[in-house]
Amino acid sequence: MAGISVSLTDPDGKVTKIDDAEIGASLMEAARTAGVAGIIAECGGACSCATCHVYIDEAWMAEVGQPDEVEEEMLDMVDEIRQPTSRLSCQIKLTAELDGLGASVAPEL
Repeated sequence: MAGISVSLTDPDGKVTKIDDAEIGASLMEAARTAGVAGIIAECGGACSCATCHVYIDEAWMAEVGQPDEVEEEMLDMVDEIRQPTSRLSCQIKLTAELDGLGASVAPEL
């Protein structure tokens, strides 16, 4: 199965393009596999820590969608740096429709 392409910009401005992100994996898993700086993911994807916070490129927000109630509660923990496009990368399941997705890693508090 072919993967999709996603690009992540770390807090220092370095862009990592992942050309073979696995469909069905989370954006967090793809970022960790590629060694993207700033994706700590302390909880391993259980939506209980907010250490994989990203800003989705605005052009992709409709496709990615809004956070659910549990994710909203986790994002409340980072309210100081939260933006309208904030999501937890562990909650974004990669699909063929997200091929070309762009996001930026939120700075650590």
